[in-house]
Amino acid sequence: QVQLVESGGGLVQAGGSLRLSCVASGRTFSSSAMGWFRQAPGKEREFVASIWSWSSTYYADSVKGRFTISRDNAKNTVYLQMNTLKAEDTAVYYCAAGFGPKATMQRRDFGSWGQGTQVTVSS
Repeated sequence: QVQLVESGGGLVQAGGSLRLSCVASGRTFSSSAMGWFRQAPGKEREFVASIWSWSSTYYADSVKGRFTISRDNAKNTVYLQMNTLKAEDTAVYYCAAGFGPKATMQRRDFGSWGQGTQVTVSS
């Protein structure tokens, strides 16, 4: 089981930026797909972005062009750079580790989850 710890959430005005970080424990980080999901109050947890072990990236349509996922295998860390934030981006953001080197956008492909970090965008 991979342990994941997110950081970097907070309160930001619409149009602003935040960078989330997720540090993973364990020796399998470099061979695992990593993802970010988010959950707004009263809504289902939804896919935001993922990065495969060889750094192919995938994004939800709602964040494409505004968010960038990246990874630093030397630091066992995955990042989510969020620019041009909107009020509808407000949610708890969760980092997730895949079962293998690649993953679809489905939650079932991810076996380990962080505790989440709150992102609030004021309009």
